Amino acid sequence: MKEYQTITEISGPLVYAEVDEAIGYDEIVEIETAQGETLRGQVLESSEGVVAIQVFEGTSGIDQNASVRFLGETMKMPVTEDLLGRVLDGSGRPIDDGPEIVPEERQDIVGAAINPYSREYPEEFIETGVSAIDGMNTLVRGQKLPIFSSSGQPHSQLAMQIARQASVPEEEEDGEESSEFAVIFGAMGITQEEANEFMDDFERTGALERSVVFMNLADDPAVERTVTPRMVLTTAEYLAFEKDYHVLVILTDMTNYCEALREIGAAREEVPGRRGYPGYMYTDLAQLYERAGRIQGREGSVTQIPILTMPGDDDTHPIPDLTGYITEGQIYVDPDLNSQGLQPPINVLPSLSRLMDDGIGEGLTREDHADVKDQMFAAYAEGEDLRDLVNIVGREALSELDNKYLDFADAFESEFVDQGFDQNRDIEETLSIGWDLLSMLPKDALNRIDEEFIEEYYREDDSERKVIEAAD
Repeated sequence: MKEYQTITEISGPLVYAEVDEAIGYDEIVEIETAQGETLRGQVLESSEGVVAIQVFEGTSGIDQNASVRFLGETMKMPVTEDLLGRVLDGSGRPIDDGPEIVPEERQDIVGAAINPYSREYPEEFIETGVSAIDGMNTLVRGQKLPIFSSSGQPHSQLAMQIARQASVPEEEEDGEESSEFAVIFGAMGITQEEANEFMDDFERTGALERSVVFMNLADDPAVERTVTPRMVLTTAEYLAFEKDYHVLVILTDMTNYCEALREIGAAREEVPGRRGYPGYMYTDLAQLYERAGRIQGREGSVTQIPILTMPGDDDTHPIPDLTGYITEGQIYVDPDLNSQGLQPPINVLPSLSRLMDDGIGEGLTREDHADVKDQMFAAYAEGEDLRDLVNIVGREALSELDNKYLDFADAFESEFVDQGFDQNRDIEETLSIGWDLLSMLPKDALNRIDEEFIEEYYREDDSERKVIEAAD
């Protein structure tokens, strides 16, 4: 193995070195400093005579006397079923004081694109235990459904709740042997305090036993942050397509990942795109998000919930904008609902799950699910519109039915959306609460629900009940 002492330039997380042989793109590099420390890197750009290397641990301690070795292979993730229950750093090394990982194989972290012909359409329900998601914006196996939040919102608590509660209910009910469920949690650029909260919750609830946790902290190098989601997804693909697990991947925070791309792009002096982000960010995000899915003939699946904080709560910002193009919907965490104390503060009106209709209904959730969802959307939207009108004319000027829509909107937020971060509701309980709320409206207002469902589920004794105010 050739060793070079030809470093010509150090720029941020990048090291430039002269070479006299062809070096492959993405090739793994070892850099030995004058102090004897060995750092790992990856070839980011290779041209005749010069290569650019991004160093995972940062360039501190590297000078022109450092030695560079090219290992002749791309970065690989050591994978095994024994990774479940383990905590790793952002580049896949154990940090939980557990035993060394003995891999069954080592897989390239870039992954292989799923052939569109081999993709199986996502249509099985994943129960998160969160009514605003399960009832109104259902997650299905193989889907990529991001959570759009903003700084200061409790998206971390929502992520922990989903990781703790998510399950595949119809497989649990079958007596036959079924695929197991696993959660791969990838944290990028989070603080030590957030990391401690995540780990305390995983250990307290026992969720760690079925999870693999990757932790890249805010003070870890930005370069490592670009590797973390690929490590996560390589592990997920192994468990899903070789060990038949249904895998839920939670990635937080994708905004930190994109900031790392911008930092590296600036160090390379690339021509920036929108708001300084690289022009290839859409392609880069698509390479990650499109690794979700199902493959014909394989039992397992990979489902993604990427979480991103929108700078300035602006959903036209490049990160949420590009994410929305690639993924199949979005869940909005709303600052106004959060200020009212709702947990989780999910605003269902701008939220959307494009694959929901294929994952609900008879044999999946319940036969009345689609009708209940449509009617609650319509009634809540009507109540929201009337709130604006009340500010102008007052409640006394509204009709009796309009006042019931206002009461419905208040009750929907306080009883359906606001469930707390520790309550786990199954789909039957979620739909039951939905019918309790819809029974506040007269039957003839339920014009989106089939008559037979109204006869079976409508509660006559609830139609005149008083709504408990949110303050109570």
